[in-house]
Amino acid sequence: MDATEAPDAAPVTTLRAPPATARTATRHRPTAREGAVPAAPLDERDRGRLLAGTHHDPHAVLGAHPVPGGVAFTALRPHAQAVTVLTEGRAVRLRDTGDGLFSGVLPLAAVPAYELRVTYDGQDLTVEDPYRFLPALGEFDLHLIGEGRHERLWEALGAHPMTHQGVAGTRFTVWAPNALGVRVACDHTYWDGTAHPMRSLGSSGVWELFVPGVGEGTLYKFDIARRDGTRTLRADPMARATEVPPATASVVAASSSYAWGDTEWMAHRGDRPVTRAPFSVYEVHLASWRPGLTYRELAEQLTDYVRGAGFTHVEFLPVAEHPFGGSWGYQVTGFYAPTARLGTPDDFRHLVDTLHQAGIGVLLDWVPAHFPKDDWALAAFDAEHLYEPQDPRRAEHPDWGTLTFDYGRREVRNFLVANALYWCEEFHVDGLRVDAVASMLYLDYSRDEGRWAPNASGGRENLDAVAFLQEMNATVYRRCPGVVTIAEESTAWDGVTRPTHHVGHGGFGGLGFGLKWNMGWSHDTLEYIARDPVHRAYHHNELTFAMVYAYSENYVLPLSHDEVVHGKQSLVSKTPGDWWQRRANHRAYLGFMWAHPGKQLLFMGQEFAQGAEWSPEEGLHWGLLDPSYPARGDHEGVLRLVQDLNHRYRDTPALWEQDTVPAGFSWITPDAAGDNMVAFLRFAADGTPLLAVCNFSPVVRHGYRIGVPETVPAWVEALNTDAARYGGSNVRNPGRLAPEPEGAHGRPVSLRLTLPPLATVWLRPG
Repeated sequence: MDATEAPDAAPVTTLRAPPATARTATRHRPTAREGAVPAAPLDERDRGRLLAGTHHDPHAVLGAHPVPGGVAFTALRPHAQAVTVLTEGRAVRLRDTGDGLFSGVLPLAAVPAYELRVTYDGQDLTVEDPYRFLPALGEFDLHLIGEGRHERLWEALGAHPMTHQGVAGTRFTVWAPNALGVRVACDHTYWDGTAHPMRSLGSSGVWELFVPGVGEGTLYKFDIARRDGTRTLRADPMARATEVPPATASVVAASSSYAWGDTEWMAHRGDRPVTRAPFSVYEVHLASWRPGLTYRELAEQLTDYVRGAGFTHVEFLPVAEHPFGGSWGYQVTGFYAPTARLGTPDDFRHLVDTLHQAGIGVLLDWVPAHFPKDDWALAAFDAEHLYEPQDPRRAEHPDWGTLTFDYGRREVRNFLVANALYWCEEFHVDGLRVDAVASMLYLDYSRDEGRWAPNASGGRENLDAVAFLQEMNATVYRRCPGVVTIAEESTAWDGVTRPTHHVGHGGFGGLGFGLKWNMGWSHDTLEYIARDPVHRAYHHNELTFAMVYAYSENYVLPLSHDEVVHGKQSLVSKTPGDWWQRRANHRAYLGFMWAHPGKQLLFMGQEFAQGAEWSPEEGLHWGLLDPSYPARGDHEGVLRLVQDLNHRYRDTPALWEQDTVPAGFSWITPDAAGDNMVAFLRFAADGTPLLAVCNFSPVVRHGYRIGVPETVPAWVEALNTDAARYGGSNVRNPGRLAPEPEGAHGRPVSLRLTLPPLATVWLRPG
């Protein structure tokens, strides 16, 4: 049937039905009755590619185009009964050419502004035509994407509500260079993307479509036609919001209009380098800290708790979206979306903002080492490989059943570097703790002989990963003053916290991190504290060995989540003896940890000596602090100690001002193995000392002589983990302690101290 002019029509009804671009159109009552002629048939190849979703330039076929005799209009509207062009006061019905295609030629001199009226089941829907719009992504964005240098990639790719050519809608863009075609599928179209094929923007590998009428809250995915003949429906790698798992759709999110209140914090957080500042971290799994709380509820309750406990920072286990909660966030599918389990992206901003206004920094676990194989996410995204390396020996991560990133591909590096910036810039986080760095650095990490491929020089180092980490760190430090990056790196790789332009012994530049987790310290000291005191004398080096390499990197001392799961037991349960001795060991260890060179990190639950291992399903055992619990005082005592450790730590520059240089530390006795005792001095930049004495024996030692600097006329206890308020036996050194002119430990004067059992004592000049 020829295209004919439609009769006058009643005002149309706007429906929430395909293609979700509806607008009421009472103003489009036709006033003219000019006829139209049939359009030339579509080239069969174009028609076939459109219907198959493999057309690289649907805008060249669909929409309005000048032709001899007027303007040809072509629309792809599956399941429609009729499509009518509304323009210049006229309503002209297009010819149904089958398979959801409608076309016709209007006798016009130029392409006009127009809308489409689409009839479904007898009901009319007035919509803008996506194929009348120019690309909504600029050439400069495409250039930066092609170069792998788009530092605000999240503003170019993904789904962005906007007004384009005077019309409100959403621009969809996705990087899929191997795809034969890409279509937008969303909940409004019942996940049928046929009507919304995207156009390829040249060699950039980016596909783009502006869809009018689609706005915030729309659920969507990309329908990708791959070269092997298969199709796949994929979540948006750049989605800034997602459905609540186990649902997997991406969600159109508007640019945030959140009003930050942390201006003062952001302006001054970088005033003091982190290596010369107090840095005491409370590590938190948000979903299980108090199960059921939202980001906004956590903003109130977690902030009050952390402020009371005196920590300078919190560190969140990964909050980026992950489908399997049992991964604790370490198997990420939505790298740009805070998990929807706890609220919206702005709700997460509110949590960070509230912590900042309380003077608490926010660190975030970040996972660029691997990603899961879910067939709706990144794995084999548009072909056999895209984000992962082509060589399966490099792509497979043997420990976790996941895939590694292809750090040698500039677009993949860009995806990750921009992601690091995204969390820092969009959410004001103060640091990124980078997970599993060692697994990135070594090609043979957890791989048997013959199951890994050496680098171009025959070595085991992943040179692409080295370059990526250097680029990420350099970019973050350049763009985000006051942010610190922290490596979880479990080997002796040289120069993890050395600047990228400094070359280490291995011939590589420094990786550029600000801090590194000292996992050797954690392993050794936890082995020591778990031993019965009668055996500790034979393993004294486990307590002292970390000082051999303490200044090779800038260290954090982590008692992290990894140390209290999978049968490793909580800290208090690792230690030997009865309940009193276990708590005493626990307190003595924390006193030693806070006095030792390096920053501190403590996983939630250890601050009040929870005896059970952490369970993300159960959360923390807050009942231990309930007034009705008989042993409440035992747990409150440990919590009081942590509060005092943090507050006195902040007030004692000797414990942090020279944390990463040898001038900040001096042994008094590292070798009193038979006594299960160590003693050492810490120094502030002005030379003010703090004396730490740790007795890991269950006996009181009276009159124990400790050599001290002769420049200090008297000492007083600053902290004693055996104090009664902490649940100890209250063996103390009261008053001012004057040195005696008797030499000890190579020093001309000494103190005679009473050492409490299983306790750490701090003394300061006084």
